[in-house]
Amino acid sequence: MFLAQSQCRRQAATVPQAIFNEKVEYPPAPPAIDAFSARADSCAMISPAAQPALDAIFAALADPTRRAILAMLLEDDMAVTDVAEPFAMSLAAISKHLGVLAEAGLISRERRGRVIWCKLEPDALRGASVWMQAFGQFEPVDLEAFERFLESELADPLPGDATPDRGI
Repeated sequence: MFLAQSQCRRQAATVPQAIFNEKVEYPPAPPAIDAFSARADSCAMISPAAQPALDAIFAALADPTRRAILAMLLEDDMAVTDVAEPFAMSLAAISKHLGVLAEAGLISRERRGRVIWCKLEPDALRGASVWMQAFGQFEPVDLEAFERFLESELADPLPGDATPDRGI
């Protein structure tokens, strides 16, 4: 492993520094042309100012440990030590998870004497819920019907196609 890392360093050292200093300009994103993007763009329910909060909420919900913590806090407020009890990880690791949840606004922490209590903040999920409900207006895709359609389309040779075997 050390040999591979040193080889990568040598290869990186041979790249001219000018390549790293070049400014790359990307073309602007194309406008939404498909129905899904057009409808999602027209459902501007989340303001641009709320976008970082929405990102933080989904980032916090991405971890299964944090989702389990939220499920525990649905029942009642809990002390940090009680939150950490069912998990096979250190109290410091649980505190980091709680910090992510608190930064996203999903929980609040309050010191009562020597104990820190965690409380679920259900209103914080409202923005994410509204955003997800916008996608509920789309009709579910019947994958079996789509597969039958593709089979029928692929089974019929194209007009003027002289080669039945395309070598695939």
